Amino acid sequence: MAKQRIRIRLKAYDHRLLDQSAAQIVETAQRNGADIIGPVPLPTRIEKFTVIRSPFIDKDSREQFEIRTHKRLVDILDPSSKTVDALMRLSLAAGVDIEIKM
Repeated sequence: MAKQRIRIRLKAYDHRLLDQSAAQIVETAQRNGADIIGPVPLPTRIEKFTVIRSPFIDKDSREQFEIRTHKRLVDILDPSSKTVDALMRLSLAAGVDIEIKM
């Protein structure tokens, strides 16, 4: 019989907020007796944008901006129904995107 696993992927722009959310998930799952792997840091996605400062005279002057998307992976091995219920009731910060695979 294959072991059940819940894989949770977290994404956020703020790495501190992301680490707090991952710590909450790990603490909740451990309190309910589940085995945890993670949080594993995944590669940060960096999007860079270059914008012309002024379209007329200062065309050679440019500004650069970047958006960093930080990611974490948490695996919960053999979760009980009590663990799943506790995770569903967990309220996380607004800036964190959660993707769950069973």
